[in-house]
Amino acid sequence: MEKIREVYAEKSVLALKWSAILALTKARLNISVVYSAVAGYLLGASEYSALHLVLLAIGGYLVVGAANGFNQVIERDRDALMQRTQNRPLPTGRLSVLEAMIACTLMAFAGMCMLYLINPLTAGFGAFALFMYVLVYTPLKAKGPIAVFVGAFPGAIPALLGWVAATNDFDIEPGTLFALQFLWQFAHFWAIAWIADEDYKKAGYSLLPSGERNRRSAFPILIYTISVIPVSILPALGLSGSLSLGWGATILILIMGLFFLFKAIRLYRSEEVADARKLMIASIIYLPVVQLIYVLDKFI
Repeated sequence: MEKIREVYAEKSVLALKWSAILALTKARLNISVVYSAVAGYLLGASEYSALHLVLLAIGGYLVVGAANGFNQVIERDRDALMQRTQNRPLPTGRLSVLEAMIACTLMAFAGMCMLYLINPLTAGFGAFALFMYVLVYTPLKAKGPIAVFVGAFPGAIPALLGWVAATNDFDIEPGTLFALQFLWQFAHFWAIAWIADEDYKKAGYSLLPSGERNRRSAFPILIYTISVIPVSILPALGLSGSLSLGWGATILILIMGLFFLFKAIRLYRSEEVADARKLMIASIIYLPVVQLIYVLDKFI
């Protein structure tokens, strides 16, 4: 009976460790990244490889998971100070720093190998995103709002990565997908920063454009949201190479853009946390829906 209890105890510990590693990867956020990468692949491919799709999805998840994990290792002391992050695996002690580093290193290595099996260019962009997120963006978060701009570069890689995985080529088409996701991030992350401003300041972060919740911070959010709309319809104007868009899909994307913009205008006018939260939700809806419209327009 004692041996059975020991076996169950060991299994319970292993299950807790696996659960903590999954939390380290930020699974829900990571799935949205994989979604963008798969959308990019479907848009770029003329012939489809189930193997490459699997390698892209799993490899992309592992690389992004490693980036999220390394970020949490570096920021573990600051995470412990904020309500939104104090229950992460490292502040709570569910994982040690050594365990997290080993898990992240293995994920990064395995993920990069999978991306390399698709083609070296895909692995190169994956390595660039990992480097920028962990070694450039993460240290800059304590320096000020410039971190949001820098972080937008690795954050805009997923759809581009998918296209490159499908074509083994980088041109205007993945550049357009990159530009859309790059510009979208400012409203998205500044809305989060607006909501979490007080919590961020406990850890020494000040990520809003002006450093405060005011109209000077809301104005750049509005401008970047406006800029997303023309970039989103570039394929309809014949300015994105082989990436095209029908007029029906264009109208739907414009409607989504106006919905997104309306939320940014509301925040600009009110400067209220409630409107920042609505903008954040709108941003979460906007990007995957637009990417889905792109994909459906190609196949319908």
